[in-house]
Amino acid sequence: MTDLKGKVAVVTGASKGIGAAIAKRFSEAGASVVVNYSSSKKDADQVVADIKANGGKAIAIKGDVAKAADVERLFAETEKVFNRLDVLVNNAGVYKFAPLAETSEAEFHRQFNINVLGTILATKEAVKHFGAKGGSIINLSSVASAGIADAVVYSGTKGAVDAITHALAAELGPRKIRVNAIAPGGVETEGTHEAGVIGSEFEKQMIGGTPLGRIGQPDDIAHVAVFLASDDSAWVTGERLTASGGLR
Repeated sequence: MTDLKGKVAVVTGASKGIGAAIAKRFSEAGASVVVNYSSSKKDADQVVADIKANGGKAIAIKGDVAKAADVERLFAETEKVFNRLDVLVNNAGVYKFAPLAETSEAEFHRQFNINVLGTILATKEAVKHFGAKGGSIINLSSVASAGIADAVVYSGTKGAVDAITHALAAELGPRKIRVNAIAPGGVETEGTHEAGVIGSEFEKQMIGGTPLGRIGQPDDIAHVAVFLASDDSAWVTGERLTASGGLR
């Protein structure tokens, strides 16, 4: 297993789904983990409990990544408890698939505030806490960043995440801070169940277009995140790794 022993990682939006899987796999690899959440305290506490039950170290911290004050507190509390920071995973995100005619100003701001502004604010604060050896920042993109029907806003946010990843890799590289993105395809999570994706014709279409012939699972993404967080990827920055079973 890729080694994260001694590292401290903040994972935003880690109470469920991909974020929870990343937090757990980081712990298994040896990292101490901060499980950030915005509203699902019960779920975040369960992730922490699961990590501790397996001998790991974790805490849950509430905070809205789209609010600068919350983000500052998130990293201040991380520093207070663990006294260092090595990895940030910008996983917090929201989505809603809808045709252009049903796209609203409010929905635009909701998705861009969390998916894009949240990524920028968390990164801005994290770099203040990385040590002299630098760190690793992992942004969650999506295959939708290429643009898919009925997802103009969501596709736009993930296209922005791709651009941000490249821009920050160039800017932060001299400080030994690596910035990469993971672009998942369809993944079965609590969110995709709640949105009615699982079991739908849309899921069948995704699986039909996936060479590996199945829907993704959170662990499929978490294992890629462990690699990007580790020193095994020390020469990797500014990259977008697609983890989609071949779906494009």
